[in-house]
Amino acid sequence: MKALICKNGKIEMVEKPFPEIQKNTDAIVKVTLSSICTSDLHIIRGCVPAAKNGIVLGHEFVGEVVETGDNVKNFVKGDRVAVNCETFCGECEFCKRGYINNCINGGWELGCKIDGCQAEYVRVPFADNGLSKLPDNVSFENALFVGDILSSGYWGAELCEIKKGDIIAVIGAGPVGLCAMQCVKYLGAKKVIAIDIDETRLELAKKLGFADFILKFKDCEKGIKDLTKYGADAVIEAAGSDDTFELAYKIARPNAIVAIVAMYEKNQILPLPQMYGKNLIFKTGGVDATHCKDLIKLISEGKISTDFLITHKFYFNDIKKAYEIFEHKQDNCLKTAIKY
Repeated sequence: MKALICKNGKIEMVEKPFPEIQKNTDAIVKVTLSSICTSDLHIIRGCVPAAKNGIVLGHEFVGEVVETGDNVKNFVKGDRVAVNCETFCGECEFCKRGYINNCINGGWELGCKIDGCQAEYVRVPFADNGLSKLPDNVSFENALFVGDILSSGYWGAELCEIKKGDIIAVIGAGPVGLCAMQCVKYLGAKKVIAIDIDETRLELAKKLGFADFILKFKDCEKGIKDLTKYGADAVIEAAGSDDTFELAYKIARPNAIVAIVAMYEKNQILPLPQMYGKNLIFKTGGVDATHCKDLIKLISEGKISTDFLITHKFYFNDIKKAYEIFEHKQDNCLKTAIKY
């Protein structure tokens, strides 16, 4: 089968054997649509120490079950599924607490430690946990981003512990940021402030109804004070640069939550002496994507949607071109849909 690997910092289309069931909790999924994530770019740049050289990239996908291990109870051949970006056993101490990113038998494995979805077929460990069945009225495109981007946005919103009347600032109006804004609204925030350097993305956030106010990154500290007096009740940092990390704690009001859902390529520094007395709560790390089935239900009911994210479509043979367009944000690219 055809597969896209990352070897020595470069992507390459190769022929690989079809994946096989290795454990009785595995499933083999035929990929129908996948996407490219910024995390894939981090791997290519060598910024993910856990990533194995020569791995098949990708962890955002939907598809059809073609084979299951003997101990897979909830899925059969032919089921249409969305796939969680996290691999988790459901039985270890971390899984039982909902911290599936830190599963001692999994975590972020697909496209990092084990072969991922930018291939014609993929092996999904712990399939009963990692797969979510799609109802008839939810298409593959509708569900493409459930397992990662939408889950990350929802997770970021959930970290904020939103209360009635809260004003939430979201730094970054890219795919995760836009999903976070939508989920913040769904969870009951009074107002959402979107911050970015890209005016087109900010206007999209406003047009979609996800943001009540939009601010350009430059001079947005003053704008936040004008809108909130003391700062945002919570801040979601979904951009991932040195400047945006610093901005996140500057625009949060005292005793606010700062939810860091972005992945950084360099170490970040907290100026604790300057921040002393502001009493901020920082929450950060990889997504605990525990709500995939609930998110699919919300999509099915028309309460949320990620259809707006797909700005560019490609066939798998053209995935290298898709990478170039996505990485450089050409033609206002948000997300790609790769068809197999």
